[in-house]
Amino acid sequence: MNRIIVLGVSAGVGKSSFARKLSDKTMIPVYHLDAYFWKPGWVENSEEEFSAEQRKLVAKEQWIIEGNYSSTYGIRQQRADTIIYLELPLIVCLYRVVKRRVMYHGKTRPDLGEGCPEKLDAAFLKFIVTTYSGRKIKMRKRIDQFEKENPHNQVLLLRNQKEINQFANGLSEKMD
Repeated sequence: MNRIIVLGVSAGVGKSSFARKLSDKTMIPVYHLDAYFWKPGWVENSEEEFSAEQRKLVAKEQWIIEGNYSSTYGIRQQRADTIIYLELPLIVCLYRVVKRRVMYHGKTRPDLGEGCPEKLDAAFLKFIVTTYSGRKIKMRKRIDQFEKENPHNQVLLLRNQKEINQFANGLSEKMD
Protein backbone atom coordinates (compact mmCIF):
# COMPACT_ATOMS: atom_id res chain seq x y z
CA MET A 1 0.00 0.00 0.00
CA ASN A 2 1.89 3.00 -1.32
CA ARG A 3 -0.53 4.73 -3.68
CA ILE A 4 -4.01 4.62 -2.20
CA ILE A 5 -7.31 5.94 -3.52
CA VAL A 6 -10.03 6.47 -0.92
CA LEU A 7 -13.48 6.43 -2.51
CA GLY A 8 -16.94 6.50 -1.01
CA VAL A 9 -20.51 5.86 -1.94
CA SER A 10 -21.60 9.38 -0.97
CA ALA A 11 -20.75 12.66 0.63
CA GLY A 12 -20.72 12.17 4.39
CA VAL A 13 -19.44 8.59 4.23
CA GLY A 14 -16.22 9.65 5.99
CA LYS A 15 -13.62 9.66 3.19
CA SER A 16 -11.72 12.68 4.48
CA SER A 17 -11.62 11.62 8.12
CA PHE A 18 -10.65 8.09 7.18
CA ALA A 19 -7.89 9.29 4.82
CA ARG A 20 -6.43 11.56 7.53
CA LYS A 21 -6.36 8.68 10.04
CA LEU A 22 -4.81 6.39 7.44
CA SER A 23 -2.15 8.99 6.74
CA ASP A 24 -1.40 9.37 10.45
CA LYS A 25 -0.92 5.62 10.83
CA THR A 26 1.06 4.98 7.64
CA MET A 27 2.94 8.29 7.40
CA ILE A 28 1.87 8.45 3.73
CA PRO A 29 0.83 12.00 2.75
CA VAL A 30 -2.87 12.57 2.12
CA TYR A 31 -4.31 14.82 -0.58
CA HIS A 32 -7.97 15.85 -0.52
CA LEU A 33 -9.35 16.40 -4.03
CA ASP A 34 -11.93 18.92 -2.79
CA ALA A 35 -9.02 21.22 -1.88
CA TYR A 36 -7.78 21.06 -5.49
CA PHE A 37 -11.21 21.33 -7.12
CA TRP A 38 -12.65 24.29 -5.20
CA LYS A 39 -11.23 27.80 -5.31
CA PRO A 40 -12.27 30.46 -2.76
CA GLY A 41 -15.97 31.24 -2.82
CA TRP A 42 -16.87 27.74 -4.04
CA VAL A 43 -15.62 28.46 -7.57
CA GLU A 44 -14.79 25.31 -9.53
CA ASN A 45 -11.26 24.86 -10.84
CA SER A 46 -11.00 24.20 -14.57
CA GLU A 47 -10.89 20.56 -15.64
CA GLU A 48 -7.44 21.16 -17.14
CA GLU A 49 -5.97 22.60 -13.92
CA PHE A 50 -7.67 19.98 -11.77
CA SER A 51 -6.30 17.17 -13.96
CA ALA A 52 -2.81 18.70 -14.06
CA GLU A 53 -2.70 18.91 -10.25
CA GLN A 54 -3.64 15.25 -9.97
CA ARG A 55 -0.97 14.23 -12.49
CA LYS A 56 1.59 15.92 -10.23
CA LEU A 57 0.25 14.08 -7.20
CA VAL A 58 0.21 10.62 -8.76
CA ALA A 59 3.80 11.02 -9.99
CA LYS A 60 4.91 10.80 -6.35
CA GLU A 61 6.01 7.44 -4.95
CA GLN A 62 3.55 7.45 -2.04
CA TRP A 63 0.17 9.09 -1.63
CA ILE A 64 -3.33 8.79 -0.33
CA ILE A 65 -5.77 10.64 -2.58
CA GLU A 66 -9.24 11.06 -1.19
CA GLY A 67 -12.28 11.98 -3.26
CA ASN A 68 -14.52 10.50 -5.93
CA TYR A 69 -14.41 12.92 -8.90
CA SER A 70 -15.28 10.39 -11.60
CA SER A 71 -14.14 12.62 -14.46
CA THR A 72 -10.51 12.31 -13.34
CA TYR A 73 -10.60 8.86 -11.75
CA GLY A 74 -8.47 7.41 -14.54
CA ILE A 75 -5.53 9.65 -13.62
CA ARG A 76 -5.44 8.20 -10.11
CA GLN A 77 -6.39 4.66 -11.07
CA GLN A 78 -3.45 4.22 -13.46
CA ARG A 79 -0.88 4.65 -10.67
CA ALA A 80 -2.78 3.36 -7.64
CA ASP A 81 -2.02 0.03 -6.03
CA THR A 82 -4.90 0.15 -3.54
CA ILE A 83 -8.50 1.33 -3.43
CA ILE A 84 -10.26 1.64 -0.11
CA TYR A 85 -13.98 2.05 -0.67
CA LEU A 86 -16.33 3.18 2.10
CA GLU A 87 -19.97 2.19 1.69
CA LEU A 88 -22.04 3.14 4.70
CA PRO A 89 -25.86 3.30 4.71
CA LEU A 90 -27.52 6.37 3.20
CA ILE A 91 -29.00 7.47 6.53
CA VAL A 92 -25.52 7.53 8.09
CA CYS A 93 -24.18 9.65 5.21
CA LEU A 94 -27.05 12.12 5.52
CA TYR A 95 -26.63 12.36 9.29
CA ARG A 96 -22.90 13.05 8.90
CA VAL A 97 -23.45 15.74 6.27
CA VAL A 98 -25.83 17.56 8.60
CA LYS A 99 -23.48 17.04 11.58
CA ARG A 100 -20.56 18.38 9.52
CA ARG A 101 -22.61 21.48 8.65
CA VAL A 102 -23.25 22.14 12.33
CA MET A 103 -19.64 21.47 13.38
CA TYR A 104 -18.10 23.69 10.71
CA HIS A 105 -20.73 26.42 10.55
CA GLY A 106 -19.04 29.51 9.11
CA LYS A 107 -15.67 27.72 8.90
CA THR A 108 -13.76 25.89 6.19
CA ARG A 109 -13.14 22.18 6.78
CA PRO A 110 -9.49 21.06 6.78
CA ASP A 111 -10.03 19.00 3.62
CA LEU A 112 -11.25 21.99 1.58
CA GLY A 113 -9.42 24.92 0.10
CA GLU A 114 -9.45 28.28 1.87
CA GLY A 115 -12.47 30.48 1.35
CA CYS A 116 -15.02 27.65 1.13
CA PRO A 117 -17.03 27.83 4.34
CA GLU A 118 -19.21 24.82 5.08
CA LYS A 119 -22.66 25.00 3.52
CA LEU A 120 -25.66 22.76 3.10
CA ASP A 121 -28.72 23.20 0.97
CA ALA A 122 -31.70 21.20 -0.24
CA ALA A 123 -30.12 20.64 -3.66
CA PHE A 124 -27.08 18.95 -2.11
CA LEU A 125 -29.23 16.72 0.11
CA LYS A 126 -31.36 15.80 -2.91
CA PHE A 127 -28.19 14.99 -4.87
CA ILE A 128 -27.03 12.62 -2.13
CA VAL A 129 -30.38 10.83 -1.94
CA THR A 130 -30.97 10.54 -5.68
CA THR A 131 -27.46 9.38 -6.61
CA TYR A 132 -26.78 6.98 -3.73
CA SER A 133 -28.08 3.75 -5.31
CA GLY A 134 -26.63 4.40 -8.74
CA ARG A 135 -23.28 5.41 -7.30
CA LYS A 136 -23.19 2.23 -5.23
CA ILE A 137 -23.50 0.12 -8.40
CA LYS A 138 -20.99 2.27 -10.31
CA MET A 139 -18.41 2.14 -7.52
CA ARG A 140 -18.71 -1.63 -7.10
CA LYS A 141 -18.07 -2.05 -10.85
CA ARG A 142 -15.12 0.35 -10.62
CA ILE A 143 -13.43 -1.55 -7.80
CA ASP A 144 -14.08 -4.92 -9.47
CA GLN A 145 -12.42 -3.64 -12.64
CA PHE A 146 -9.46 -2.23 -10.68
CA GLU A 147 -8.92 -5.59 -9.02
CA LYS A 148 -9.15 -7.50 -12.32
CA GLU A 149 -6.72 -5.18 -14.16
CA ASN A 150 -3.75 -6.14 -12.04
CA PRO A 151 -3.47 -9.12 -9.67
CA HIS A 152 -1.29 -6.99 -7.37
CA ASN A 153 -3.98 -4.33 -6.93
CA GLN A 154 -5.64 -4.40 -3.55
CA VAL A 155 -9.27 -3.48 -2.85
CA LEU A 156 -10.75 -3.01 0.59
CA LEU A 157 -14.50 -2.62 0.89
CA LEU A 158 -15.51 -1.26 4.29
CA ARG A 159 -19.29 -1.28 4.81
CA ASN A 160 -19.78 -0.17 8.39
CA GLN A 161 -18.02 1.59 11.23
CA LYS A 162 -17.00 -1.71 12.81
CA GLU A 163 -15.11 -2.74 9.62
CA ILE A 164 -13.51 0.70 9.41
CA ASN A 165 -12.37 0.51 13.03
CA GLN A 166 -11.08 -3.05 12.63
CA PHE A 167 -9.04 -2.02 9.60
CA ALA A 168 -7.59 1.00 11.45
CA ASN A 169 -6.78 -1.11 14.52
CA GLY A 170 -5.14 -3.72 12.32
CA LEU A 171 -2.92 -1.02 10.84
CA SER A 172 -1.95 0.10 14.33
CA GLU A 173 -0.85 -3.43 15.18
CA LYS A 174 1.20 -3.72 11.98
CA MET A 175 2.89 -0.35 12.63
CA ASP A 176 3.92 -1.25 16.22
